[in-house]
Amino acid sequence: MSAEPIRVPEALAASLVDFFGAEGRAWVDRLPSLADELAERWELRVDGAPAHGVVGLVLPVRRADGTGAVLKLQPVDEETAGEPLALRAWNGRGAVRLLDHDPATGSMLLERLDPARSLLTVPDDLAATAVLADLLGELTCRQAPVGVRTLADVADGMLVRVPRARGELAEEGDRRLLADLAAALREVRPEPGDRLLHWDLHYGNVLAPATPGARARWLAIDPKPLAGDPGFELLPALRNRWSDLVATGDLPRALRRRFDLMTDRLGLDRDRAVRWTLARVLQNVLWDVEDGGRVVDEGQRAVAAALLVR
Repeated sequence: MSAEPIRVPEALAASLVDFFGAEGRAWVDRLPSLADELAERWELRVDGAPAHGVVGLVLPVRRADGTGAVLKLQPVDEETAGEPLALRAWNGRGAVRLLDHDPATGSMLLERLDPARSLLTVPDDLAATAVLADLLGELTCRQAPVGVRTLADVADGMLVRVPRARGELAEEGDRRLLADLAAALREVRPEPGDRLLHWDLHYGNVLAPATPGARARWLAIDPKPLAGDPGFELLPALRNRWSDLVATGDLPRALRRRFDLMTDRLGLDRDRAVRWTLARVLQNVLWDVEDGGRVVDEGQRAVAAALLVR
């Protein structure tokens, strides 16, 4: 595969152990040999430095015919299990193309994009938001394939966890906010939707192609697929590039401007999209509390306040 053995970045190793414990440590130890095994099977050679996300190792490679690709190695869990299903369903329309997949390990061979050119590099944050909204429209226009986890199940799981989280929050104002968020979710839960959702489409997860003249200017990567309502997709675009929002001097107005831009371009019912976005805030609050937090994060509170004002 390469003259030098694959070295797992220390930050990735620490993250895998933090998330998965002993199983994560075992996965870290296995990664170099797994990469070599797949390189031999798929006739790959490494031609660049490794990159990584929270749990996945990404290796730039060349195929036997000389074309560039990336080898993505990550543990299979409830978030990552549906990624190849979604990528096959999209088949390169709005998303990175899946070239090969090893079901036994969850490893994927993907087309190569340009990691240095994401929507984070677009100077105008509203222009970046418009691109992201158009990509969401393309990704969510199709029904989710069988086997993708459902927003209905995710929603039910959140509502079950609300009472315990309420008891962990230290301030009454945060407990009232939690109740408002849960009430918003209950209003839309009867119609959870069936569209194929990306679930984590923020500006850093949209890259430009690596070669000129590609089929699209921007493509989505790293989905955590769900079957559900597109209104559940909007929060990452509100929470990322936060400094651009703060710099306007009117954070609530800037948040609503981004939100309205996305709902208009996607043709979503605004009231339903508000409630699904509040449900997504609820999800983040629950995670924070389960990680030991006792107050609602200021950013989550700001998004909720901006959307609840109408």
